[in-house]
Amino acid sequence: MSKVRQIRHLITENDFSKDEIKDILSKAKIFSNIQSYDKLKDKLIITLFFENSTRTRSSFEIAAKRLGAKVVNLDIGTSSSSKGESLEDTVSNLNAMKPDAIVIRHKTSGLPDSLIKYVDCPIINAGDGKNSHPTQAMLDLYTIHEHFNGDIENKTIAIVGDIKNSRVASSNLRLLPRFGIIPILVSPDCFMPDDDIFEKANSLEDVIDKVDIVMSLRAQIERHGQNYYKTPKHYAIDYCVTKEILGDKDIILLHPGPVNRNIDISDDMLSDERCKVLQQVTNGVAVRMAILEKLL
Repeated sequence: MSKVRQIRHLITENDFSKDEIKDILSKAKIFSNIQSYDKLKDKLIITLFFENSTRTRSSFEIAAKRLGAKVVNLDIGTSSSSKGESLEDTVSNLNAMKPDAIVIRHKTSGLPDSLIKYVDCPIINAGDGKNSHPTQAMLDLYTIHEHFNGDIENKTIAIVGDIKNSRVASSNLRLLPRFGIIPILVSPDCFMPDDDIFEKANSLEDVIDKVDIVMSLRAQIERHGQNYYKTPKHYAIDYCVTKEILGDKDIILLHPGPVNRNIDISDDMLSDERCKVLQQVTNGVAVRMAILEKLL
């Protein structure tokens, strides 16, 4: 009697245990040195992005193809959803075509989780509203883990910027403490979450001597109901990460992208060897290869 494979989904980083995530990091290290590997030959993956994306969408597609899978990207502008079809019906119809996984991004928090009952294959959340971006958090963890050669217990990370509206921040604040990394939230009050779990500061300069890692975030202007700053440059006066702030400290700098130059991070810091933004992009492919292999 054949064993029925249980369908696993990745909706939030909490869908994987700590040991499973460690395994993903280990496999990502192997995949980082492999250009092609046909483990997922004859598998079909659909990418369904209702928000613009360059890094995440391309990263998933490259990861899938390096594993030998075929990828179909649904053009939302010409799909039936643009004609009024419900997303549930769209996903049900796609599921009827028997894909092996669906990767979805949507502006509505919680939406990927609500679609699980309409599919017979894994759903991978590529970002939902302000809620979660689990693969980004895992590649961030991998980048930190590789830089510090696995010695990440009690490292401190300053997460800087629009924390309240960032799914990247939400996922990292759930994931990184599981591995002993201590967050400090650095933000203006208008972008600061309400919880009192983590240390908070209004200025990176006030906490810079405590931190090993700085994660800058993009201001989520499209998610704001009002203008909190007169211009982005006014925001940058207080929250742009510069060499003047980091000095010669042994700190690595992360950002999920896209980076608003001289708003999120200064030009000179983007070219600084401590900046790992492009390394994060490279790592994203390897981590997503590991995730796809695990789920499929």
